[in-house]
Amino acid sequence: MQIRKKSMIAVMTIITLFISNVSVQAEEDLSQQEKYQERLQLYKKMEAVTHVPWYWLAGADAYERGIRNARKDRDAAEGLISIYFSPKEWAGPLNPNLTSDNPSVISIFGGVGLDGNGDGKASIHNDEDVLFTFANYLGRFGHDDENVKIGLWEYYHRDQAVNIINGHARIFKKYGRIDLESEHAFPVPLQYNYSYNNTWGDRRGWGGRRIHEGTDIFADYRTPVRATSYGIVELKGWNKYGGWRVGIRDLSNTYHYYAHLSSFEEDLDVGNIVAPGEVIGYVGSSGYGKPGTEGKFPPHLHYGLYRDNGYSEWSYDPYPSLKSWERKEKAKS
Repeated sequence: MQIRKKSMIAVMTIITLFISNVSVQAEEDLSQQEKYQERLQLYKKMEAVTHVPWYWLAGADAYERGIRNARKDRDAAEGLISIYFSPKEWAGPLNPNLTSDNPSVISIFGGVGLDGNGDGKASIHNDEDVLFTFANYLGRFGHDDENVKIGLWEYYHRDQAVNIINGHARIFKKYGRIDLESEHAFPVPLQYNYSYNNTWGDRRGWGGRRIHEGTDIFADYRTPVRATSYGIVELKGWNKYGGWRVGIRDLSNTYHYYAHLSSFEEDLDVGNIVAPGEVIGYVGSSGYGKPGTEGKFPPHLHYGLYRDNGYSEWSYDPYPSLKSWERKEKAKS
């Protein structure tokens, strides 16, 4: 009898492992478009349960996906949802078993983890549980946009996090879909004359010793400059180094910097939502002096990329991205 019992346990273990592996394989086999669809379904399901608008959940999830990609101390998300809880946060700081998925035990030890799919478990590895836990927290502050922002600030304690998530949410709400992150455009129309090389990291001397944090795309005066991604205009105006410049934050939290413009596109303003290929300004030679300074160098677009990791931002080489976007756009034409 004891042997039979052990055999049954062994069989059940094998079945459980098999089902788990099939689930993981199924997750891996999903196309990118299917992943977007399933994420959107999860956001809308949690909106129905918690009344927190789906686009806020999508915005926070996109923000955290960008954070995971920018930091080495966080692994890639196991499932579709990237919102992060540490084991101590989830199970409770004094919980002797940080892998516990028992909602009652988690609650006793002050953990935040909740059961979001009704299976009696609060698993940090389950997308519905994680998203429900996050949405439930935001819902405590209210369900309208202003109260959700308050909840986000209480959660992240960082103004920039709230601003970025707000931008993401606005974009998702406007377009009604989330499969926007992979769409890009080259910053100048391909039919115009332009040239560029990898100049990231080169020395610059004006205004003190510094490195070149971008790629220079040389083109004629008044060549249109286009948004490369969906994003929010975060900055517009004059800088003594960059002249007339625009800063746009995209859905991966990346900041796109366009400098040395001759002018801005009419009606472009801070807070605007832009789409890939939308004209935001025109090539010039502004900068290296007080407002209005022009002509200290040949006309070109300085294009820079800055990654946000949840604490700070740093520049990285935009040249590979530019080559990729240019190649893909040429293939479509």
